[in-house]
Amino acid sequence: MRILVTGAGGFIGKNLVVSLEERVDTEVLSFGRDDGVEALATLVAKADAVVHLAGENHPVDVADFALVNTNLTSTLCDAIGDAGRNIPLILASSTQAEQDNPYGKSKRAAEEVVEDFVNKTGNCAVIYRLPGVFGKWCKPNYNSVVATFCHNIARDLPVQINDATAAVQLVYIDDVVDGLLQTLDETPSGLVWGQIDITYTITLGDLSVQIRSFQNCRTNLILERVGAGLTRALYSTYISYLPPEKFTYDLPTYCDERGNFVEMLKTPDCGQFSFFTVHPGVMRGSHYHHTKTEKFLVLSGVARLCFRQMVTGETYEVMVSGDKPQVVDTIPGWVHDITNVGDCEVVVMLWANELFDHKKPDCIPCEV
Repeated sequence: MRILVTGAGGFIGKNLVVSLEERVDTEVLSFGRDDGVEALATLVAKADAVVHLAGENHPVDVADFALVNTNLTSTLCDAIGDAGRNIPLILASSTQAEQDNPYGKSKRAAEEVVEDFVNKTGNCAVIYRLPGVFGKWCKPNYNSVVATFCHNIARDLPVQINDATAAVQLVYIDDVVDGLLQTLDETPSGLVWGQIDITYTITLGDLSVQIRSFQNCRTNLILERVGAGLTRALYSTYISYLPPEKFTYDLPTYCDERGNFVEMLKTPDCGQFSFFTVHPGVMRGSHYHHTKTEKFLVLSGVARLCFRQMVTGETYEVMVSGDKPQVVDTIPGWVHDITNVGDCEVVVMLWANELFDHKKPDCIPCEV
C-alpha cells in the first residue's frame, strides 16, 4: 500500500512516517515544504491513500495561511479527482477552525474544500480537528507550549508563563498516529469527522511544575508516576528533549570497608531501588525492621542470607548467587544479614517498599 504524506517533514509527519515505515507492506510517498506543488499530481497518481498534514502555522505574511492551508488542500483534492479513482483522504485540521482568526479561518476553509470535494465526487475523507499535539520531535518555541517547556527546562533555560491558571487541551503524538493508522486500515465511506479518543487538559502552571519534577528526579531521585496517562506522555516527551550530553547523570554513592551502596530511583509511594556490593568474606546488614520490607536480588557472586525471628528465636539461612536469579524477601520482625561467601565481589539489587527516613529509619541494629 502506498501512502502519500504531505507535510512529511513536520512534527506529526515525522512520527507518522516512521510508524508507516515499520510496516513491511507499506511504501511512504512524501511531500514536503521544499517540494513544488506541481509534484502533487504525480504523487497522488501513485498513492492508495493520502494523509494531508502540510500546513502553515507561523507565516511571515498572513496571506500564507490561506495559500498553504486552504489552497494546497484544494490543489490536493483536484489531483485526487484527476486520478479518476477513490483515494481516501485524511485531513489534519485544528480546533482553531472554530476561532475567528486568520489561521482558524484558513483551516475551516480547508475543511470546507474537503467537504465540497466529497459531496461532488463521493470520494471518502476523514477530517481530524486536533487540539495541541505534543511529543518527540516537536519544534520548541514555535506553536507547542509543551515542546517549549520541555526544551527549555531540559537545558536549564527559563520558561515564561503569563497566566498560570490558563488551561490547554492536548493530545499525545502516539495517540494521534495510532488514530491515523487505524483510519488508514479501516477507511470509512463518505465524509467522517475523526476523533482522537484520548485528550488531556492541564493548566500552564501545573504543566510547568510537572515537567520540572522530571528534571528534579535527577537530583532527588524521586520519579513521578510515569506509567500511564498524561504523566507518562509528558515524561517521554521531556526525556526526548534532553541533549546528548545530558543522557547520563551521576548517582549518590556511599562507600565503606564493606562495599558500595548506590541509590538509583525513588518513587512517591512504591519505595526505592538501590544496589550494593559486598567484598569477599564481608557481612552486611545485621538489623531488623518493624514495618519496612525489602527484596534482594543477587546479580553476581555468591551470598548467604541469615535470618532470626526476634521473639521465637527461629533461624533460617539461604544461599543465593548470580547464576540463578532469586528474590529474597526481608521479613518484618526477623533480623537479617548477608555475607559474601565467594571469591568475587557480590552485587545485589535492592528494593525497599518505602523511602529511607533519616528521622525514623526503621532499621534497628541487631546480630542474627
